[in-house]
Amino acid sequence: MPAASRATGNGPDERNALDRRYDAFARHVGKAPGGRLALRLTVFVVGLLFVLGGLLLVVLPGPLTIPPVLVGVYAWSLEFGWARRLRERATDSAEQAWDSARRHPVRAATVTCAGLVAAGAALWAVAHYDLVSRGRDLVSSMAATSP
Repeated sequence: MPAASRATGNGPDERNALDRRYDAFARHVGKAPGGRLALRLTVFVVGLLFVLGGLLLVVLPGPLTIPPVLVGVYAWSLEFGWARRLRERATDSAEQAWDSARRHPVRAATVTCAGLVAAGAALWAVAHYDLVSRGRDLVSSMAATSP
């Protein structure tokens, strides 16, 4: 969907099915005393858990750092306007990048291959020069000498 039609909020396809189902649920919960506040707090905590989990994956070993952060922002965007605007900007940027990759497939393939070669070279260097053990030894020696 073009960014202009999504930003206006006037089209029938403005929001996806999950957003519409959440809105219906929020209206239902909002009828209960304190229900709206409880829902906002729950959405905030769920989004925060996903965002923090994704950020923890940056330093902990494991793949998939970005998807939990995106899920957290998506959860927040269901309830908070600032997160909805952030999600829309991110969606627009992703659509522009995808369109650019389709218009310039050779350039996109070259950049992708160069990134894969660089990642492979970095992994080779880590394994060949035993950088993990050297880093661990360096940190241990620094911790031992600190007061």
